[in-house]
Amino acid sequence: MKKKSLGINAIVNLLRNIVNIIFPIVTFPYASRILGVESLGIYNFSYSVSNYFLLLASLGISTYAVREGAKYRNDHIKMRNFANEVFSINIISTLFAYLCMIIIFLFPIMPSKYIMTISVFSLQLIFTTVGVEWLYTIYEEFTYITIVNIVFKIISVFLLFLFVKSKNDYIAYAAVTVFAIVGSNLFNYIHMKKVLKFHLTFKINLKKHILPILMIFASNVAVAVYVNIDVTMLGFMKGDYAVGIYSVAVKIYNVIKNVLAAILIVSIPRLAMLISEKKQEEFKNLASNIYNIISILLIPAVCGIFLLSKDIVCLVAGNSFYNSTKSLQLLSIALMFAIFSWLFSQCILIPMKQEKIVLVATILSAVINTILNIVLIPIWEENAAALTTIIAELISAVIGARYSWKHLNLKKIYVNIREVIVATIIMVIAIVIVKRIVISTIATLFISIVVGGCLYFIVLLVLKNKIVTENLQRILEKIRRKEYV
Repeated sequence: MKKKSLGINAIVNLLRNIVNIIFPIVTFPYASRILGVESLGIYNFSYSVSNYFLLLASLGISTYAVREGAKYRNDHIKMRNFANEVFSINIISTLFAYLCMIIIFLFPIMPSKYIMTISVFSLQLIFTTVGVEWLYTIYEEFTYITIVNIVFKIISVFLLFLFVKSKNDYIAYAAVTVFAIVGSNLFNYIHMKKVLKFHLTFKINLKKHILPILMIFASNVAVAVYVNIDVTMLGFMKGDYAVGIYSVAVKIYNVIKNVLAAILIVSIPRLAMLISEKKQEEFKNLASNIYNIISILLIPAVCGIFLLSKDIVCLVAGNSFYNSTKSLQLLSIALMFAIFSWLFSQCILIPMKQEKIVLVATILSAVINTILNIVLIPIWEENAAALTTIIAELISAVIGARYSWKHLNLKKIYVNIREVIVATIIMVIAIVIVKRIVISTIATLFISIVVGGCLYFIVLLVLKNKIVTENLQRILEKIRRKEYV
């Protein structure tokens, strides 16, 4: 299998994430205004509950498969056998998840207004399984799934305007969301079957697979608890209105987080492959470079989101969701810890087969998050949920850093805080000036992002920041090489 360019993969994955930003920017303002706060609350509460079943269906299979499958990708037969077993385990776990959902529905635990919506969201379970996105990640084939994903997103926009026309159409909105997220997975399955003829099998070496899968699953459960428990507990403790308000902030937060994490996602299979080939120094150098790039991006991103929270909320959801502003400001702080936690756990610790550390970190974060939610949500409602997310992500990031540091090349870690702070201050001043001069929300956001972002990197170049200059040199060298080919 031809080695893919991390730069190209990062760009392709970034494109997919940009589409995932554009999609809610186009659809969410319409949906939030049509549905209103309470119907949107029903939608998001149902979505949070369905995520628990999705978690059960997926187990820790995707993460495990990428890590272990990376070592087989140049051996077609071993790769096919591995894919057969992992795919079959995933089918079994998916069927079990559906069984659990049916059993829960038989008991009067869940109000009837949520059951239908949860059932629609549950279609994600089977489509996520057959989508075998972990195979695309192993082979670093992001172009196909990006193109198909874009096509389905475009179709979904038209479906939204066609079927969501009143506040009672939250079930239709759920169906459109599922179509947009996993509708392309059937095509992904058919396409991948042409590349690798995997199939369902009952010859599974459970002893080999099940323990590491369950370890990662346990960690994912803990992550899901402190990611989804906020919305779930808000729904039970404060009702649909609080969920609707908080969900807007969470949606924006998650979209931005996924965009910033694009480089992390495409780096995971490469890091896993380096470990499998025992190329420790290459692993350390790549992980260190990723750390540097993420560090240089996060501080201005956090500051920018914090300053522009009101404008972002009003643009995305409308003025009726103005109360989401404070939650988004708090979540912007959580963003920094969340990205570093992701870096340490998914890019370093799991490829190094240190799932136990990730598990401990996530369980501890989940427990503290849950306890704090119980105590604080009755007092501060949705803002309490955002605050507890900061604390949970901070705990996870600190523990991850403690055990990841030795796997980085410290000589290659050279984030100059002074340069970043100076550049960020100038960016902040520019954004404040733009906000005072420009009245239009859209214009404020656009000009602030363009002007603030450009100034930030220009200042870093002027100050000769090592991270920016070195990566810029790499890009220019690649361009020159292509010119002479």
